[in-house]
Amino acid sequence: MVCPYSLDVPGGVQNHVRDLTEQLTSLGHQVSVLAPGEEGRGLPGYVVPAGRAVPVPYNGSVARLTFGPLAAKRTRRWLREGRFDLLHIHEPSVPSVSVLALWAARGPIVGTFHTSNTRSRAMSSAAAMLRPSMEKIGGRIAVSEHARRTLVQHFGGEPVIIPNGVFVDRFAVSPAARWSAPGGTVSFLGRLDEPRKGLATLLRAVPLLVRARPRVHVYVAGRGDVDAARRLLPAEHRDDVTFLGQVDDATRSELLASSDLFVAPQTGGESFGIVLVEAMAAGAPVLASDLPAFRAVLDNGRLGSTYPVGDADALARCAANLLADDGRRLGLRDAATEAARRYDWPLLTRDIVRVYETVRRTAAGRVGEDA
Repeated sequence: MVCPYSLDVPGGVQNHVRDLTEQLTSLGHQVSVLAPGEEGRGLPGYVVPAGRAVPVPYNGSVARLTFGPLAAKRTRRWLREGRFDLLHIHEPSVPSVSVLALWAARGPIVGTFHTSNTRSRAMSSAAAMLRPSMEKIGGRIAVSEHARRTLVQHFGGEPVIIPNGVFVDRFAVSPAARWSAPGGTVSFLGRLDEPRKGLATLLRAVPLLVRARPRVHVYVAGRGDVDAARRLLPAEHRDDVTFLGQVDDATRSELLASSDLFVAPQTGGESFGIVLVEAMAAGAPVLASDLPAFRAVLDNGRLGSTYPVGDADALARCAANLLADDGRRLGLRDAATEAARRYDWPLLTRDIVRVYETVRRTAAGRVGEDA
C-alpha cells in the first residue's frame, strides 16, 4: 500500500491507510506501507519510510510529501524487494510517493481516490501527463460521490464507491461526567490552524450561543496554535471554551460520547466527512456546515442538522435550538448511530478485498492471453 502523506501527522487519508492496514492484517494478509518519513520517527512497523517529508500547501491544507531522486530510488527498491501480489495506491495523482510508485509499478494495481476538487488547476494541468500511467490502475475506488466526480472529470473511468471507515465499536463508549456542562456540551475536532476546518466560524458563534444557552461549554480538540485560536474569542468568553490540544483515541471517543452536540464547521475541501461518522458512531448528535459531502453523510438532514457554510450566526441559532430540543437531538442521535454501522471497517474491507480479487483475476487473465 502507498500513502502519499507522512503518517506521523493525523489526517483523513493517513487514518484510512492505518485502519485498512490493521483490518487487512487481522484477516491474515501481509501488508507493507510506503509513505513519506524517516527512520526513527515512531512510525508503525509495517511502514517503509520513503524519505524526508516536506510540507507543501495542497487542496486547502498543508500536506507532508516526498519526491525526488532518492524517494524514487527507495520506491523502486521497495517494489522490487516486496514482490507484492497487488499494489494499492492512495491518491495516485498526488505528487509524492503515490505518483512515483505508479510510474514504477507493474502488475495488479488498485487506486483509491480521496480528493474532491473538480476545479483543481493543478490536477487539470497534471491530467494529461498522468493519464497514460493511470491506465495501469486495474481497479479504481472513490471514497464518495464527490471524489468520484473529481476522478471522472480529470482522468475518466468509472470507479466503485467505497467510503472511508471507522471501527464503530471503538466509539461505543460510555459518556463521562468530566465533560458534562449544565448548558450542554459542544465539541469540535480538527486542526486549529487549517482555515478550511472552520474553527474560526465556531468561535465567532460562541458569544451568541452563550447568550442563548448560558453555561454551555465548548471543547476544542486538535493540533495547532492554541494561543492564536484563543485570541479569536472575546476575553469575556474565553472561559466558555476549553482547548484540549491533540488528544489520544480513547479521549476522542469519550469526548464524542459525552457531547450533547458535535459541530463540524468546515468551509470546504471535504470529499467525505469521516469526522461526522466518528461522532455518529459515538452517539453525538451532529450539526455541520451544509457542504455537499456532509449533506450526503447526513442523508440530507435525516442523520444530523446543517447550517449555511461560514455563517456563525446561523451556527449559533441552530446549536441553541438543538440543545433546547432533547427530542429532536436524541432522534438524530439514534438514527445516526444505527446508520454509522454501514461504515464499519470489517464491512468496507470486505468490499475492498473483492476489488483486489477482481483486479488480480483480470491481471492473471491478461498474462494468460499474452502467453
